[in-house]
Amino acid sequence: MKNIFDYTLEELEKLFVAVGFKKYNASQVFDWVYKKGVLDFSLMSNISKNLKSFLIDNYSLDLLKISKVIRDKKSSKYLLELSDGNKIECVLLKHDYGNSLCVSSQVGCNMGCAFCESGRLKKVRDLSLSEMILQIVTVEMEECIKVDSVVVMGIGEPFDNFEVLKRFISVVTCPYGLEIGQRHITVSTCGLVPKIKEFALMNTQVNLAISLHASSDEVRNKLMKINRAYPIREVFDALDYYIFKTNRRVTIEYVLIDGINDSEEDALNLVSLVKGKLMYVNLIPYNETSNFTFKRSNEFKINKFYDILKKNGINVIIRKNIAGGINAACGQLRAKESA
Repeated sequence: MKNIFDYTLEELEKLFVAVGFKKYNASQVFDWVYKKGVLDFSLMSNISKNLKSFLIDNYSLDLLKISKVIRDKKSSKYLLELSDGNKIECVLLKHDYGNSLCVSSQVGCNMGCAFCESGRLKKVRDLSLSEMILQIVTVEMEECIKVDSVVVMGIGEPFDNFEVLKRFISVVTCPYGLEIGQRHITVSTCGLVPKIKEFALMNTQVNLAISLHASSDEVRNKLMKINRAYPIREVFDALDYYIFKTNRRVTIEYVLIDGINDSEEDALNLVSLVKGKLMYVNLIPYNETSNFTFKRSNEFKINKFYDILKKNGINVIIRKNIAGGINAACGQLRAKESA
């Protein structure tokens, strides 16, 4: 039985018209599900009995099963079980300015970045629209909160599940859906150049972040195998195109790993890549895991790297580690129970 969360508003409108119901019925159902949180078709009082029967007979409103939740003061990591038994993770971050949810886009990941836990579990499959949307809905209902912003930075490469990602953005931003502003959504990619260009043509205000993590091809080839297909120059050419088309600032994500990518030369190379462009750099001290020999750069190196960028006019911040204590920080998501 198909899940009603697998439809965008436009898709549900077309479905209803095709089977003899009214187009506006779709917005009514969306309102009940997303605005009122009603997960029982029989309780939707302003739709006809015939439509209720059609929905009850053909569609479900099932949420994802919560297998485990690990919490600390400002974050919660959810292990969620899908209908086929596969598991994914999403992370709720509680900021002073609102609640942010980091969602997964795939079961596993084929990008194979050398420092990342998610890549250790090879890609099993893409997530469906409902499986992405229900990460938000399930957490909102469990926590009794409203998610204010979404980052698609969990398990998987979002641009490797591009068609579902586009539909996900449609539902998340829909006035009858989750109604989260486009500028409160960020999509992170390791650098799939054709999809960066396609994303530029979507004409949205959704934020784009690039997992760069090295400023030379020599180093990035060792850390990220995607660089052999799309080297740094091609990635930045695509980013130039994106900025030209959208006039949107791009976030450059850079994990600092001791002795690998944190030298003064690395910093100066990064300056040469970013200087004069509509970009800012998010420096991320590496979150160590038990499965890799990589180590976090020390505070002196982190601050030195930051200072070099700052003195060269680069807009740069050092990301605070909010969820590292529950193994939910950047590079630490894996869904171990499904491995």
